[in-house]
Amino acid sequence: MHSNSLLMLKRSSRYFPQVEPILEKYGIPDDFKYLMAIESNLEPKSVSGAGAAGLWQFTKGTGRDYGLEVASDIDERYNTVKATEAACRYLKDGYERYGDWMTVAASYNAGFKNITTRLDDQRQSSALNIWVFEETSRYMYRLMAAKMMFTDPSLFGFNVKAEDCYPYFPPRQIVTTPGNIGSLVDFAEKYGITYSQLKNANLWLRDSKLVNRSQNSYRIAIPDIEAENGYYSRLTGK
Repeated sequence: MHSNSLLMLKRSSRYFPQVEPILEKYGIPDDFKYLMAIESNLEPKSVSGAGAAGLWQFTKGTGRDYGLEVASDIDERYNTVKATEAACRYLKDGYERYGDWMTVAASYNAGFKNITTRLDDQRQSSALNIWVFEETSRYMYRLMAAKMMFTDPSLFGFNVKAEDCYPYFPPRQIVTTPGNIGSLVDFAEKYGITYSQLKNANLWLRDSKLVNRSQNSYRIAIPDIEAENGYYSRLTGK
């Protein structure tokens, strides 16, 4: 839909700059950021009918397999950095199996087992050459179409100006917490922000408290509200 495509184009300036350095760090081709777009439409709160969540649409099981914590109060599938790192680990595993990035893309949609079985049964080395689910066949070409659209939106009739896009504001501060947080409302007030602002900046915090049953250390982003307000004031002239 045109409305959805416009939203993706606007969101891309917020999320691509966050994931591009991580893809580079793990040696994943930059084009795989478009996989994130076709998975979630660049909506970080996205949840599928099957329960896959976040920008990279991990299920609970696969998320945990690739190092994400998924619990009642913490769900790192909604953590942009950690979910992107998990996606990179998955993609690297795929490349070690197949040695072909388009086949890796197909496996992200259908799973390693399904793709491997079909490659073996049909005696092929690339998912582009196998008879597979229609959704997976389309998925590989959607990835290429997404690259075309984001690279030159005008080819598809979109004229999105820079000021129309949603900017990324780096956090004012990162707070590392090794223990429990009894009230995230109190925590937010301590750092001069509202509970709502804290939750929007840390979608992976899924409760009003942080129980921290696993006794991990977490990095909580404190948003730069002054920078955000200043930007929008300049934009609107108010």
